[in-house]
Amino acid sequence: MTTHFFYLAQCSDGSLYSGYTVDLKAREQAHNAGKGAKYTRAKRPVKMVYSEVFKTKSEAMKREAEIKKWSRVQKQALIESNQ
Repeated sequence: MTTHFFYLAQCSDGSLYSGYTVDLKAREQAHNAGKGAKYTRAKRPVKMVYSEVFKTKSEAMKREAEIKKWSRVQKQALIESNQ
């Protein structure tokens, strides 16, 4: 069974990027190699700061869509609640 992740990554400029993956470590490496999202390419290095696990891609993508609508303050609170 494949595990699906929603994640938040912090870019070098302090901005947050949200995404979906099945392999957090490989996705972080891809972002830092400039092969991730266009948004993160110019904001390297990128560090994964939060993730949630889901059974299906659909669930993870729904969570990503939900959190993308949140304010930075809400996203920061989510990250801090997990530390």
